[in-house]
Order: sequence, then C-alpha cells, then structure tokens
Amino acid sequence: QVQLVESGGGLVQAGGSLRLSCAASERTFSMYYMGWFRQAPGKVREFVAATDWSGGNTYYADSVKGRFTISRDNAKNTVDLYMNSLNPEDTAVYYCVADTSTLVVRTAPHYWGQGTSVTVSS
Repeated sequence: QVQLVESGGGLVQAGGSLRLSCAASERTFSMYYMGWFRQAPGKVREFVAATDWSGGNTYYADSVKGRFTISRDNAKNTVDLYMNSLNPEDTAVYYCVADTSTLVVRTAPHYWGQGTSVTVSS
C-alpha cells in the first residue's frame, strides 16, 4: 500500500509559479510510475503529468505542456510538480498518484494522495 502526501498548494497570482511536492511511504518507490491529476470546481478529475520509474520519460496533458515540469527523486521518495505561467484555469485540487503501469498511472491510478489546493487569481 502506497501512501502519498502532497504539499505546496496555495494562492498565487496569474503568471506566477508554484511547486507541489509529494512524499511517498513505499520503500519500493522507484518501482512506481508517479503522476499528478487535478480536479477543478465542478469538473471531473483530469490527468496533468506523469513520470516513469527513472524520471527519464515524462508525459503531460496538452493544457500544461511547456508550463509544468514533473520531477522525481528516488532517493528521497518524492515527486515534484513545478508549475509556471499559471492562469486561473489551473485552479484545482491537485492529487499525487502512483501505479505500477505507465498507462494506468495516466488514466486510472490505484493510489491517490489526499490532494492539495491551488488557486490562481486573475
């Protein structure tokens, strides 16, 4: 059972940057594909970004490509999401996710954190 704890959410102005962090409890963290989803008010959860076990392959939703960067540190069991050029449409609760499948982590991951809220003001 992987436990995921997010941190780093908050309020930021449009055009600003924010870094989200996720700490995982699993000793075999490096075996998991890691990612981020988000859920905006009144909308369904959507995939944001994911990385393979090594961090060498990354995947992004079109809406964040070029603005967000996902990075992991297997020595620290952490995965970060660097968010730049934020706009009000990025306002959402962001969830850290994990799965042993590169496809499933981007579609229906088994493990979820509790979420951290990001609000971008215009």
